Amino acid sequence: MNQELTVQESHYLAMNIVGEALEKDGYEFLAINSNLKKNPQFVTLKNKETFFILVRSVFSADDLKQPQNINMEPILTHAKKNNAKVFYAGVWLGHSLDINKPILKEEDYSFVYNGLKEII
Repeated sequence: MNQELTVQESHYLAMNIVGEALEKDGYEFLAINSNLKKNPQFVTLKNKETFFILVRSVFSADDLKQPQNINMEPILTHAKKNNAKVFYAGVWLGHSLDINKPILKEEDYSFVYNGLKEII
């Protein structure tokens, strides 16, 4: 029987989905941090602007809209010092047959990613 993806594996998958979208949109990657407990996950550059991007694997449509359970104060302070904009990228992950069910290893998955949501 296949096992569910771990929280960290779900986070890696969400980062891959967002990373591919950023690359297609012409963002240049300055730094990548795949640790779930460190923010931001991506530091990017586009049109001479710096962007901090927070990536989260989420489990409902509501969580796609804004970050949950993230202490934003240090991120916003760091962004201000670096003249960077902060964006949130929520990715709703689920089983390919029913997005409300967990992803199982070695099985197909589905996702909803509605793009970046500006925080500042």
